[in-house]
Amino acid sequence: MYVGTQFRARSDDDFRMMAQLGVRHICQDPPGNAHSWTDDDLARFRDKIEGFGLILDMVELPLGSRPVEHSLSPGILLAGPERDAEIDSICRLIERLAKAGIPAAKYNFNLIGIPRTPDEPGRGGAASAAFRWDQTDQAASPGLAGVVDEDENWARIDYFLSRVVPVATSNRVRLACHPHDPYTPPGYKGVTRVLGTVEGLKRFVTMHDSPYHGLNFCQGTVAEMLDDPGAEILDVIRWFGERGKLFNLHFRNIRGGKLSFVETFPDDGDMDMIASLRLYQKLGYRYMVMPDHTPKVSNVDPQAPAFAFCYGYIIAALQALGQQPWGPPAAPQS
Repeated sequence: MYVGTQFRARSDDDFRMMAQLGVRHICQDPPGNAHSWTDDDLARFRDKIEGFGLILDMVELPLGSRPVEHSLSPGILLAGPERDAEIDSICRLIERLAKAGIPAAKYNFNLIGIPRTPDEPGRGGAASAAFRWDQTDQAASPGLAGVVDEDENWARIDYFLSRVVPVATSNRVRLACHPHDPYTPPGYKGVTRVLGTVEGLKRFVTMHDSPYHGLNFCQGTVAEMLDDPGAEILDVIRWFGERGKLFNLHFRNIRGGKLSFVETFPDDGDMDMIASLRLYQKLGYRYMVMPDHTPKVSNVDPQAPAFAFCYGYIIAALQALGQQPWGPPAAPQS
């Protein structure tokens, strides 16, 4: 395993910064709608990334974390008339990723986005994302998704997996699905989110089983499903790791648990993140370890210094475990 990032580069200087900080492996997207990416688009973008001494380890399918109202693939999420065309498009994209030498893609199966309540002050006053169920509108009306019960949600997921997993398997492209963030009670905003529990994630990874079908394992999000993350998280990691279902690791800590938590820096929450890394190592995890997002700090740039802190923490922790933290070397620059 090795340090990585999905920090969205705002300019070429961000790519240079990643290389300077020792973050060789990245998840980043070419410009434009992923449904429209061509072979040339992917090859050109991969070459650009390699020009900075970086490796394009992963991209995102056109199934992001935003609510369905803003999705690039609403037909898939809503079982609408465009579903088959959108799935076909994603299957062809997976084939193009394989041709471009991009080994993995992350995605979400998300109807209502990532609910949060107002930010709260964290260490030193950093602005930390939070979710307090008692501060939400628990009777919020359904949005575009309408009412989607558990059975219907599973049926839509099954339909999608039945089509894309064989294509990913034959092309050896890992598909890494992000859990629903956070857990919400059944029927919130009309939707029962089935990937917001550990049992739901277990069911998910055993559907259409393949070594190329697994999780973008967000440790922070999984912790948000638990009553006592500090005591419970290692058993959860072990279950998925033993089955080879961890394809990317979002290395984030929280304080709190199910329905009431605040996000933290990795050294400032309830989980022992070093013990977690030691377990990932024991399980043979061999892909990126990355911050997904961080508290915002008091700086002209509130994000980059916080991410840099997390990269340093991950690199030092991996070195302390005797792990080479930078991954395979990047391709030579032309």
